[in-house]
Amino acid sequence: MKGKVKGRIAGVGIVILLLVLSGCHTMDTTPPSPPTGLSSVTGDEAVYLYWNPNNESDLAGYRVYRNNAPSGYFRLIADVKEPCYVDRDVENGITYFYAVSAYDNSGNESELSEEDCFDTPRPEGYNMKIYEKDYLGDFSGYSFGNYSPVRYSSQNADFYFDVSGGNAYIIATTGTLIQDMGVYNMDDISYAPLTGWDSDGIVTATAGHVYVVWTRDNHFAKFRIKVVETTFLVFDWAYQIDEGNRELIPQMFEKEKEVYHD
Repeated sequence: MKGKVKGRIAGVGIVILLLVLSGCHTMDTTPPSPPTGLSSVTGDEAVYLYWNPNNESDLAGYRVYRNNAPSGYFRLIADVKEPCYVDRDVENGITYFYAVSAYDNSGNESELSEEDCFDTPRPEGYNMKIYEKDYLGDFSGYSFGNYSPVRYSSQNADFYFDVSGGNAYIIATTGTLIQDMGVYNMDDISYAPLTGWDSDGIVTATAGHVYVVWTRDNHFAKFRIKVVETTFLVFDWAYQIDEGNRELIPQMFEKEKEVYHD
């Protein structure tokens, strides 16, 4: 990637010629190829990095670099033997940029990987339980910003659970948009969509479905319903605290255009 600068001092290569009876031996000065296929998966205060393994016979390991911008000074954060790394020294809502290099047994290090790999960690939760609004109203809504159940009428509620006429519904609160993505695993929904939001903010609550939410204060979230009963439901969730950022789990390499709530 153009503009990347390694976070280390580039040493001057020293070539030592050893004269022995059998002749002259030259030190290996050929570096490995730069790693390819660098990608990331978003976590809660964590970024999971993966790349294709190098195939050089004298490969010794990889070095992982990070920056707060797509170009400039990339600081060395890890030295690993396998083509993967989990960066846990991160904060939710902050975007980080990554690159990796490979090095061999002679200490020769490759150039940095070319992919534009960036990621924004975000909080997530599992087995959250809320109740039907007429059964236990104080815990029938959910606030992504508070990471907790709230009353369905609370100004902090993003949606709430309601059963009417024997049918279970998820109802988005005023100013919040919602969309039923269908039967998916949580990790299958990587980005919040730009279109397709439900016109009245009311969707059927169905076990196994993933729902995406666009909050009134321009944050994106998703949840997957695991259990639906007449008095409660249970779901897993993920919330992007970086305002306007549609990334919800796997990181894509192309920079998405900024999105604003109407």
